[in-house]
Amino acid sequence: MDSPSRSAVIVIGAGASGLSAAKVLVENGIDDVVILEASNRIGGRVCKENFGGVSVELGAGWIVGVGGKEQNPIWELALKSSLRTCFSDYSTARYNIYDRSGKIFPSGVAADSYKKAVDSAIQKLRNQAADAADVSIVSEPPCTPKTPMELAIDFTLHDFEMAEVEPIPTFLDFGEREFLVADERGYECLLYKMAEDFLLTSEGKILDTRLKLNKVVQEVQHSRTGVTVITEDGCIYEANYVVLSVSIGVLQSHLISFTPPLPSWKTEAIEKCDVMVYTKIFLKFPFKFWPCGPGKEFFIYAHETRGYYTFWQNMENAYPGSNILVVTITNGESKRIEAQSDEETLRESMEVLRDMFGPDIPDAIDILVPRWWSNRFQRGSYSNYPITSDCQVIQNIKEPIGRIFFTGEHTSERFNGYVHGGYLAGIDTSNALLEEMRKDDERKSDGQSFLLEPLLALTESLTSTQTEAASGLHKCDLPTQLYLNSNHGIPEAIL
Repeated sequence: MDSPSRSAVIVIGAGASGLSAAKVLVENGIDDVVILEASNRIGGRVCKENFGGVSVELGAGWIVGVGGKEQNPIWELALKSSLRTCFSDYSTARYNIYDRSGKIFPSGVAADSYKKAVDSAIQKLRNQAADAADVSIVSEPPCTPKTPMELAIDFTLHDFEMAEVEPIPTFLDFGEREFLVADERGYECLLYKMAEDFLLTSEGKILDTRLKLNKVVQEVQHSRTGVTVITEDGCIYEANYVVLSVSIGVLQSHLISFTPPLPSWKTEAIEKCDVMVYTKIFLKFPFKFWPCGPGKEFFIYAHETRGYYTFWQNMENAYPGSNILVVTITNGESKRIEAQSDEETLRESMEVLRDMFGPDIPDAIDILVPRWWSNRFQRGSYSNYPITSDCQVIQNIKEPIGRIFFTGEHTSERFNGYVHGGYLAGIDTSNALLEEMRKDDERKSDGQSFLLEPLLALTESLTSTQTEAASGLHKCDLPTQLYLNSNHGIPEAIL
């Protein structure tokens, strides 16, 4: 193994949260920061790729929360970078629902089915709240979607869009508009722009030796006096503190081991968070055969299997003349498709498109299938806490363990699932770490550290025991209403 190098703080992960955390530390005089990134690039789940002659976003694709009284920090970065974006209006999709014979459902029928789905979702949530409050109550079950149209709308409401408790903090704070990123530099250029503020860069490339790519963290050893990080290539890094900004999926996958192990209240909280898999499949065609123009950007395929190639988008608004369609799948379908060949996915996609647009449409000439679930450095797309989730779960996930501080979109109680959630979580975590470092310096300057060590050890033990005992006692009030609006899209940590 290489000889260890000592630094003040090691940041594990160079996504939105890791970079914003490192930036705050450096801006506050903690220059001795090392950033360890497992992949060969920064950005995490913000990732572009050239496809069909244009730049497409494999992960986060929208800036969500624009036009409100406060400025979304990601939108602020976009304005400073003159990022090209397009306004998205999902409400039109419900009027472009195709059945398997290629007919579009009448708008009145679609609107009635949509309203029924929203009412059913609200009833389901109220039942969950009532059941949790009084286990003796037997709630009336909400209507279950059965027809292909009902299944398609249910998918659109709950999987493509995000069901959140009203009022949705992102829309409340930042506004309800959403903009698709359509810039050849990619969404990631915002993160490079942020990195330029505190890392040495040249011509768009990061040259700073404090950023170390292709460093897969294998183990984190921690004690009261410091942290040792060991990577798969045999390197050892030592620091006073660690900021761990890996995804919730990676935490659940046990890619990183901890010595000593994390306490049970921490690991149990991590396991309780749902991980969503969200996959955008890109298809390039020799020419357009689908309707374009106002109100035609999004369309829906109604199939008897829920979530089967359901939600489609043409890229004409983003890239006119690109002849690219995108279909969104999630969770079980994402995992199924990740496991099969791209050729099989292309065959299935073409069958669906020929159902909608007829047998004479041309074959796609290229396909791009991201695999976020199979990616061991991501293991999913974004966190999604159950609506009736105990708020103590999020608190326990982000609670530091000694000198290890946890951050990421999954630690944001208000904005989990969004890019701005990860960005703001990184700032909050570093501010908490800076406060802890200040207190530590005060203890040392007072000459208390030697005398306090036995007491700190006892306190850590007692705190761990008390937290485990209390973890199930503090619960948020259960929500009684679901906010569902077809103008609002998916959370943006990955989308």
